[in-house]
Amino acid sequence: MKLISTGSSGAALWLLLHCCQIARTVGQKSDSALTVVENTAVREAGSADKEAEVTADEDGDFEVVQPTDNWQTLKAGQAVPAGSHVRLNLQTGQREIRLGKEQLKYWPQEHRETKTDQGTISADELKQALKKMENLIPDSVTSKYRPLGELKRDVAQLDLLVETDVQIMKRLLDQFKNSNLTTELKLSLLLDLEYLVHQVDNAQSLCSMGGLQLVVEGLNSTDFRLQETSAFVLGAAASSNPMVQVKALESGALQTLLVILATAQPLRVKKKRHFLSHGGLQVLSELFRADGGGVLRIRIVTMLYDMISEKELISQAGLDQAPDATHEEQVQQYSKVSMQEELLEKGWCTLVPQMLESTEHDYREKALRALLAMAPMCLDKYRSDRSLLSSLLTLRDQYQEMVESEIIGEENSYFAEIAELINALQVKMK
Repeated sequence: MKLISTGSSGAALWLLLHCCQIARTVGQKSDSALTVVENTAVREAGSADKEAEVTADEDGDFEVVQPTDNWQTLKAGQAVPAGSHVRLNLQTGQREIRLGKEQLKYWPQEHRETKTDQGTISADELKQALKKMENLIPDSVTSKYRPLGELKRDVAQLDLLVETDVQIMKRLLDQFKNSNLTTELKLSLLLDLEYLVHQVDNAQSLCSMGGLQLVVEGLNSTDFRLQETSAFVLGAAASSNPMVQVKALESGALQTLLVILATAQPLRVKKKRHFLSHGGLQVLSELFRADGGGVLRIRIVTMLYDMISEKELISQAGLDQAPDATHEEQVQQYSKVSMQEELLEKGWCTLVPQMLESTEHDYREKALRALLAMAPMCLDKYRSDRSLLSSLLTLRDQYQEMVESEIIGEENSYFAEIAELINALQVKMK
């Protein structure tokens, strides 16, 4: 027991001495330990660079590197000319410079040949070099264009006469009054007038200059080409222009159009007439029966729909706002026409349903819109027309099937619109 006790005391003493040795070693500063050392050399170098920059700025001189076709190392503090190609060499970690594409094209030959010498040039020398760059460009911008003063002088020598639209129309009308003109020249003058009178102001100026009467004389011509072209001019001038429409009524232009439509004329002339006057529905009904399913039918139905819709809109507008001179004139024009009597008497309630037999979707749409517009006046005729009832049922099933098909897009929405028109007409007929 004593032996064991003595051994244990020795081990404890040895362990205590070993711990003291470790503590003393840790407390001392190791020679190999990492320490933060202030880099005075870098600070001095930075200060030197700043002093060099300040000195360069004060003196106005820069150490500008002269790049060549080959890559060369760019040293710290060197200025780089504009347009130079600079890169970082990942292998050496240094920046390198050479001539850029534009410099290779315009840089002087002596600068290209210099590869090693790197001199110091002043700011004035740089400015002079930049001024000389323009002379080095082979295709200068100024050489492609003539001076402005020379252009002004040449334009003044041309003595150009710029005419306004009113002056042009006056000149055309004066030429048109010449009785010695050929038909071809008159046609050319009328086409020029048609182009100008599409503008509202020009069309009104045409009326004030008396040109509308010359157009009416063209409508009375025995040459159907002059009649056709004159109708073009009248239609362009009267389009969305109430003032010209009133003047056309007063000058008898629309009555002349009705006479032309009622007489035997080439079909290509009849298709171009636009009119609104008493007795027009009778002429239209005759043309509708004579056309036999042609393009003229759809135009007549569209015109009929526009007339009925416009009359309804005019009557509603008079209730909402104070009427003006134009509105009163339109009301007076429509008051001379009994739409209900005309539609029933001329057989329009049975003529328009014939358009539903067409295979063209556009024809059916126009016919359905016209039938809906005429419904207040033709409802009894619709209900007694077995052919119309049968056509509506067939078309409803046809377009409903198209709408429910897998066709998706604008065309499908168009078919849905036609189906809605059919349903609306069937509701009115119940």
